[in-house]
Amino acid sequence: MKKKVMLGMSGGVDSSVAAYLLKEQGYDVIGVNMMLSNDNTEEEKRMTEDSIRDARRVAEKLDIPLHVLDFRREFKEKVIDDFIKEYAEGRTPNPCIVCNKFIKFGLFFDVAEKFGCDYVATGHYARVERDEKTGRLVLKKGESAKKDQTYNLYNIKQEQLERILLPIGNYEKDTVREIAKKIGLDVHNKKDSQEICFIKDNDYVRYLKENSDIKIKTGEFVEADGTVLGKHNGIINYTIGQRKGLGIAFGKPIFVVDINAKKNRVVLGSNDDLFKKELVIKDVNTIPFDFADVDEFKVYAKVRYAAKPSLATVTKLSDNTAKVVFEEAQRAITKGQSLVMYDGDILVGGGIIDDIL
Repeated sequence: MKKKVMLGMSGGVDSSVAAYLLKEQGYDVIGVNMMLSNDNTEEEKRMTEDSIRDARRVAEKLDIPLHVLDFRREFKEKVIDDFIKEYAEGRTPNPCIVCNKFIKFGLFFDVAEKFGCDYVATGHYARVERDEKTGRLVLKKGESAKKDQTYNLYNIKQEQLERILLPIGNYEKDTVREIAKKIGLDVHNKKDSQEICFIKDNDYVRYLKENSDIKIKTGEFVEADGTVLGKHNGIINYTIGQRKGLGIAFGKPIFVVDINAKKNRVVLGSNDDLFKKELVIKDVNTIPFDFADVDEFKVYAKVRYAAKPSLATVTKLSDNTAKVVFEEAQRAITKGQSLVMYDGDILVGGGIIDDIL
């Protein structure tokens, strides 16, 4: 019997080509389009309808079934509510990482069980391989350096990797588009989706104002020693490293270096004040080895997706927390973001930045 695989199909070119490749490899493919965010505007409704329509067209073209599943309640509880809470506490969350942990590689597995599927698959640019020395599965960067998506996948567990297929991990993005065009998929030139799927215009401040009960209060801009510099318009308007849009002039470059939600204060300083070497991460997950089995290890880590990995020492503090010390200071480390660790192309793991030392 053919092995059955459930594939997340967004209607984009990546998941569409993933469906084609899986079918070519002999799998029995079931497509699933996930309804995630509540559409509050006509534009948002149109984009959701377009996604479902495109996924249906691809499924029909490839002769595979497509199920549209409503995950909006779970997505709100796990992703959107967390996003709002983090901003209210002066942190800057990464909702894609939370979604991958709880929805795309969490709830999705539960649904796959109900469908009787042997595997789940997505259109992520990453690769699953087995380490011959340890026998464990590892997650490696995708062949396409520009599109590598391992940063958002560090929460995946070893037992999940046994059932995950990532068909386009060995392809460049241009090649994926060429395959789509060659087999006659209309989505071959479809634009990539934006970073935050439930904020269509990427204006997160507007979104928070319209979709949360956060009370936006003015407060004080201060220096690190507490000296008051002026008034801010509410902490949700600011992120670490921000220079423009402060609404106050100092005659010299000045940056947001910290946000104190309890005191409703935004700390300002120089560019040099943004560079730190030490931090604490929580909710740590490691893939090539069990975090519980190690006390200290060295990795190349980065504090945001676009950062260059830098050598760091990780020291376990508890079952799910660790202290990270970089050899070179990192700019604009931000609470709520993820620190992600690598050993060459291998994704070691990661955790949420909880404190900066």
